[in-house]
Amino acid sequence: MKFITIIPAYNEEKAIESVVKCALKYCDVLVVDDGSGDSTYGRAKSAGAKIVKHEKNMGKGAAIKSGLKEALNHNYDVLIVLDGDGQHNPDCIPSFISNIGDNELIIGSRFKNGNPENMPVWRKLSNKITTGLIKFVTGYNLTDSQSGFRAMSRDAAELFLDIKYDDYVYESEMLYKASEHEIEVNEASIPCTYGDEKSYVTKIHALKYILFIIGLLGRKFKVRIISNPIAAKLGN
Repeated sequence: MKFITIIPAYNEEKAIESVVKCALKYCDVLVVDDGSGDSTYGRAKSAGAKIVKHEKNMGKGAAIKSGLKEALNHNYDVLIVLDGDGQHNPDCIPSFISNIGDNELIIGSRFKNGNPENMPVWRKLSNKITTGLIKFVTGYNLTDSQSGFRAMSRDAAELFLDIKYDDYVYESEMLYKASEHEIEVNEASIPCTYGDEKSYVTKIHALKYILFIIGLLGRKFKVRIISNPIAAKLGN
């Protein structure tokens, strides 16, 4: 089987080189430079990664889709996605690879073995709320729906290419899409590392995510009405 790690990256010159070199110990690496204005492209290339470059910043979801498409075009069987800012430890890749055979999508969970002490409180709270909503909508028993460290089969990846979202909402929509197609999803425990990395999630992103969740709830209710109108009316 052929494995590849896809790293969506936007202005990650500080960490991208070390992340690429570590990931290369286990499989091929593809960096999608999402219109960076720094030296992300050059450092990723010099570290040995294959490169796809967006001429302008299109969003994390768009970068992941570009990476999935490129990997599928080159006949990779298992596709791992991780962030390029150093928060994800590429040394966890072997555990993802060993578990993907029994599942089509693996989520790297920072909460599977309890609350990580070094995560900011506001991140813990927002993750708990959004993960609870995603669990309700999809039926998956998850602890970390917002994790960007994931592995998927080729068949699962093909389903995620036509997701319309290009921003951070994309990763949550992946889970909804997986539930629609009854894809087997599981979690693998990963360490949680936070430093002085910059967050690109703005208030606008947060508002879009709230609207996305409201839309998800609407879609779930609509499905319930179609499949069982009497139960939906009674709220059962």
